[in-house]
Amino acid sequence: MPGNALFRPRRAAPEIPANPVPEHRLPFPTGFSATQLWGALGLSVAVCTMLLWKAGLRVDLLRPANAPYFIGLALTFAVRPALARTAFRWRKPLSDGAEYVGLFTAMALLGAVSTYPLAALSHGFADAPLQRIDEALRFHWLAWYEMVAAHPSLQLLGAAAYQCIYVIPAALLAGFAIRGQRRDAHHFLASFWLAALITLTLYLFMPAVGPLSYLWKGPIPYMPSSAIWQEQLIPVLRAHRMGQVNLDQLRGLVSAPSFHTASVVLYIAAAWRSGPLRWPLIGLSLAMLVSIPVEGTHYLADMIIGAAVALAAVLAASKLIGRYGTAAPAA
Repeated sequence: MPGNALFRPRRAAPEIPANPVPEHRLPFPTGFSATQLWGALGLSVAVCTMLLWKAGLRVDLLRPANAPYFIGLALTFAVRPALARTAFRWRKPLSDGAEYVGLFTAMALLGAVSTYPLAALSHGFADAPLQRIDEALRFHWLAWYEMVAAHPSLQLLGAAAYQCIYVIPAALLAGFAIRGQRRDAHHFLASFWLAALITLTLYLFMPAVGPLSYLWKGPIPYMPSSAIWQEQLIPVLRAHRMGQVNLDQLRGLVSAPSFHTASVVLYIAAAWRSGPLRWPLIGLSLAMLVSIPVEGTHYLADMIIGAAVALAAVLAASKLIGRYGTAAPAA
């Protein structure tokens, strides 16, 4: 009896996953896409180029002394496509590490170059209010400097710790690449990029020559790592007596905020997720922090502002990677 409901075939019940995953966790963002990374880098190049043009400055792409920087970056970024179709055992960590280091180096170079047109476009100096903040905090920069100047061992240790700004990120990014921590690497790169943008923006409104030039009178008994480039270069740039920025002669021009201090905070935040490298890198970062007042010729106020910039950048990077991050690409 075809019309009888007892003889109608039953529809198969839909299959239900054994362990359903909440929709908001699919896919889990593990980093940024290549388009996003290259877009951010391209935007940075465009902004730096515009600033150079506005200040009447340029970078000579054909200058022989600049060539190693461009060649080094090109070779670094060429590692991933060169290894893409190979069966090399360390292909993935080597490709990731080269990409991370290339992006970090490019951002650092662009940031350093951008300080020159920003210095040329700035006005006045903020040393007096920065020093008043230090006085309110009872921080005596001259006493700290005199102690270091009187002890060669402190000078050697301080200079070595100050240069860790280059060593620590290399170790962090290499560790992230080896352990496959793509999200952590991209979070660190994003926070570094954001901290540089905020620092450069604030620097335009608070240029300073630093406490060594502002406070010290007479012959200089000990010249720190950062020397007195602000006092020497900023007036030249403002007077348009310098038309070319050379990559092999880049000098630190930012006093406030202290980007070295911002870097310390960024390094500690990243080192906390770096497994066995955590405590050695945090120790180096803290040593760098202690060296900053003298070797970087920074007011304590510079350092406080730099730390605040870094904290804001870390939080913003977390928001960005959570909102715009993508799932990890296939190995």
